Amino acid sequence: MKKIIQSGLLCFVWLISSCSLFETDNFEAPDVTLEGQVVDVLTGNPVLTDQGSEGIRVRLTELSWGENVEHNPDFYCMPDGSFRNTKLFKGNYHITVDGPFIPLLRRDANGGELADESLVMDLENSHQVKFEVQPFLQVEWVGEPTVNEGKITAQVKVSRAVSPEDFRTKVEPMGNYSDDFLNMTDIQFFVSYSSSVGYRARDERWSSRLDYAGNSFDTLFGETITLESNGTIPSGRTVFIRAAARINYDTPTGSGTKRWNYSEIKEVLVN
Repeated sequence: MKKIIQSGLLCFVWLISSCSLFETDNFEAPDVTLEGQVVDVLTGNPVLTDQGSEGIRVRLTELSWGENVEHNPDFYCMPDGSFRNTKLFKGNYHITVDGPFIPLLRRDANGGELADESLVMDLENSHQVKFEVQPFLQVEWVGEPTVNEGKITAQVKVSRAVSPEDFRTKVEPMGNYSDDFLNMTDIQFFVSYSSSVGYRARDERWSSRLDYAGNSFDTLFGETITLESNGTIPSGRTVFIRAAARINYDTPTGSGTKRWNYSEIKEVLVN
């Protein structure tokens, strides 16, 4: 009986020692850094965005694992159009960004490649990249905001940053094209205590929006538009404001997400 017990214990120890669960993890920790910026190809200025899923999406796919590999978890640019990821494994990656600009990777209805301005590169240490894109819109402040009885009034100008002709030339071959894609749908006026003001960091009590049907905004491109906050902002408070506008086109195509082009952030003291 004693010999049977001893034999059983020896087998158990052997099974444990051979189990892969107890093997040493030889994989190196992810320590590769990728930094980048998304800029307007014409002006070189950063493409301003929101720090959330409505902003510029960065997508990496590690090609080292084969053809059918899934993409890495998406992450998003900061409000100034820059991005940074410090926890990547070494490998060969496909890198692309999606936002309120002409898609970098364009395919026709049959999956044929029309254009590919994304990147494929080996990541080993620290890397810096720059994506030059064609934003849909440019949103600029006109003058300085004013405050009266807890309400902020500001003026903006919205211009097309890519011509309708160029937009159509590049988007129509992708299939299911509609002239409605170029229509302005809304201008948002975001107000918040947060210096990262935007869709994700807005105070709904004070933020407002202007909606436009069809092509009704077409005659207003390049004109001064007046925005006014809602409600009454408490006196003596400092808030941050930002304007954003978007067209009726989703990126990536078919995702249903229509992304805003943003103005710069302004700080306002409510007297």
